Amino acid sequence: MFSKPVLNSAKKGYYLLTYVVRKFSNPSYIHNPGTEPLKYLTIGKLLEQTVEKYGDRPAVISRAQDKIVTFQEALNQADKLAASFKSIGLNPGDRIGIWAPNISEWYVTHMACARGGFVLVNINPAYEITELQNCINGVGVKALICPYKFKNHNYYTSLIELAPELSKADPGKLKSKLLPTLTSIIIIDKTDLQGTFYYDHIQEVASEKDVNCIKDYQDRIDPDGVAHLQFTSGTTGKPKAAMQSHFHIVNNGYILGKRNELDRKHHTICLQVPFFHAYGTVISLIAALNYGSTLVLPNKGYDPDKALDAIRDEKCTVIHGTPTMYVDLINRQKIRNENIFPEIAVSGGAYCSIQLFKDMKEYLGVKKVKSVYGMTETTAIVFQSLFDDDEYHSTATVGYISEHTEAKVIDEKGNIVPRGQPGELCIRCYGTTLGYWENEEKTKELIGPDKWLRTGDTFILEEDGYGKIVGRIKEMITRGGENIYPAEIESFLNGHPAVLEAHVIGIPHERLGEEVCACVRVLPNTSFTLEDVKSFCKGKIAHFKIPSKLQIFESFPKTTSGKIQKYKLVEIVTNC
Repeated sequence: MFSKPVLNSAKKGYYLLTYVVRKFSNPSYIHNPGTEPLKYLTIGKLLEQTVEKYGDRPAVISRAQDKIVTFQEALNQADKLAASFKSIGLNPGDRIGIWAPNISEWYVTHMACARGGFVLVNINPAYEITELQNCINGVGVKALICPYKFKNHNYYTSLIELAPELSKADPGKLKSKLLPTLTSIIIIDKTDLQGTFYYDHIQEVASEKDVNCIKDYQDRIDPDGVAHLQFTSGTTGKPKAAMQSHFHIVNNGYILGKRNELDRKHHTICLQVPFFHAYGTVISLIAALNYGSTLVLPNKGYDPDKALDAIRDEKCTVIHGTPTMYVDLINRQKIRNENIFPEIAVSGGAYCSIQLFKDMKEYLGVKKVKSVYGMTETTAIVFQSLFDDDEYHSTATVGYISEHTEAKVIDEKGNIVPRGQPGELCIRCYGTTLGYWENEEKTKELIGPDKWLRTGDTFILEEDGYGKIVGRIKEMITRGGENIYPAEIESFLNGHPAVLEAHVIGIPHERLGEEVCACVRVLPNTSFTLEDVKSFCKGKIAHFKIPSKLQIFESFPKTTSGKIQKYKLVEIVTNC
């Protein structure tokens, strides 16, 4: 059934031993076993190895905080923080949530969780109260770390509203009716808030003996144990949280970092994407950790002018961002014409047009543009650009299959389609999630007994092993790199007294890739405007989920069985 190994030498200086299934034609199956063995290693041990090589090198530069943390300092601070977590009653395996923007404390907390055997829970800093509640309760978060405020969001006020018991609780003694597992809240930037620990002070609790216990504990942490919980769907009461192990994360970071050429020199990476996302956590932070690269945080939140400043001032050689971020960065560079010399731009999180790739080279001056494709459920990347890809492969594809990964494309009946034909992409690899936290039903829907993971994406595997995303089988909307699930917004809008029925779709947008459009039927003789939608949503769902378009319908197109034909809604709205 299998052919002899085929040596793929399509790219100069990069050879991959690839197995393909041969039947009556060239089917859409490919296996890249890689050229190096995988590393059986924890994130904490990886940090130790990096410190041995690059201890004095900056791990993270936080410009908004005017703070630099070296790899050695990151290790020291992480061990102290991990020891402090234990001193306030947290134990290995407990879930610690971080609800914060891009700050140096995010990096250190990530490492502290890894060193102490705790499970890091990444929470979007834009989440409002109900979304936060669903995240905390969905995985049983025991401690939450957050700033006092970020932009116009007062996190402490939100927590008091959600858990009024906090206003009378002692630190570490919270007993909340709505958040039953949450006992400790650690505030990063304010000292005098009732019921909370202060981030800097808590580390003073740990003794030298406590810190040494953390150091001695490293060999007892299982590389196959859960390190991260990453939410992958809208928070609709039972959010799905993908479990990622140390082994998954370390190896995906190593493999994708090498493809992004982090092994060739000391790179300084301008990080425009948020830490909480798999892009920020694995593709950026862990890849950088593997190779001693420096992460530059231009600002706490996204700001293209701050990013341009950082690229200029820190002489960044690599940029990480979504297509939307590159559109903004290019537009600012056209106006400012800064003297910058980045070498590599990595684009992921959404579809990137060929023209945008060309503009990135022309206006940002990058020598190479690299595409990445993956999903949280595969830890991160499964297709990625090679070293010397030409313009077509860099712009029209999502790259070549990653090492230690199998891929196949199937039709509706589960049969493998010929190369060049679209179907659903399925992945089988070392990075496949351990499953959704306490959600066996959804895990079985995602991963079959044969260990193939169904991505839900319509995909084309080309003859040379490169991939193309055609569309999404799922109805997920990708707005500026943020994944949005329509069902959550539909459920919310249906609670408006004027709305009879709501359906949410994604429609094309030049800068964001897609924007959110609400298609609604309303009560007769009722006025209902886009401003009404925005006002109803504000402060209740994350800002990026709030519809920016509204279309009123008298009736919706349906199938004979009564199902809404969303593709027809898209056609109607885009042709209006």
